[in-house]
Amino acid sequence: MYFRVKRCALMLAIASVFGLAGIPARAQDNHHVVSLSDLNKDAARPAQTRQSNEEAVRTLLSSEPGQKALKTANIDYQRVDEAVGQLSDEDLAKLAERSRKAQQDFAAGNLSDRDLLWIILIIVAVLIVALAVR
Repeated sequence: MYFRVKRCALMLAIASVFGLAGIPARAQDNHHVVSLSDLNKDAARPAQTRQSNEEAVRTLLSSEPGQKALKTANIDYQRVDEAVGQLSDEDLAKLAERSRKAQQDFAAGNLSDRDLLWIILIIVAVLIVALAVR
């Protein structure tokens, strides 16, 4: 009889230890350091950045001075548009920064049409070189 009581007490002690060990683990499930929505936003940020960079370059190239520069260089816009999509994120970011600056300078009157044409031709040349190096 004494053996059975001792065995039951031991089983009860083991069960309570396992039961109490699970409480802190379940408490951590409710308190995450970073929420799932924040993780989703962070995961989508590079795609949004790339899309805005592509849009900046394409906006400059599709503008009237951009089209004029492409015609001057006898370059098809469709080929350049495809090349923009094939650039690495780093190269695209650099070109987008130059495109945005050129558009701002042109809008502010700091650049003439001729200057903008040269900038666009340089951007197209960088595109061609970047893709040729790949």
